[in-house]
Amino acid sequence: MATTPYPTAVAAPAPAAGADRFVRFAFLLDAVVTGANGIGYLALAGVLDSFLGFSTAVQYPVGAFLTVYAVGVLLLATRKTVNRAAGLTVAALNAVWALGSLVVAAEGTLGATTAGTVWTVLQGLVVGGFAILQHVGLRRA
Repeated sequence: MATTPYPTAVAAPAPAAGADRFVRFAFLLDAVVTGANGIGYLALAGVLDSFLGFSTAVQYPVGAFLTVYAVGVLLLATRKTVNRAAGLTVAALNAVWALGSLVVAAEGTLGATTAGTVWTVLQGLVVGGFAILQHVGLRRA
């Protein structure tokens, strides 16, 4: 029986453990912060409406979306392997959210107070930071 001098299938190299940990950390951090933000909007909408200037009609749907989104990001981060396409989608959505936050703050479309505008800008910067970390992590993994 003849054997071939070369392998018939080549396995892709496994990602470095550090790179895998980095991308997982980026997604886990996003899930925790986003989940806390979403739950905060849901639980404290009545208090935050006067402080931030966002009505409860805005906070409840945003809070629900963020909470569900956080669960999805958590699921992505805890899989045996991080799905690259899903990870790139999350990073892209985070970039869009970050840009949208800055536009909303600049336009004043939600009637935010000064604290609400500052919060919106900070939120946009944090989410933009998540997008960068996730993109870098996915490139390294």
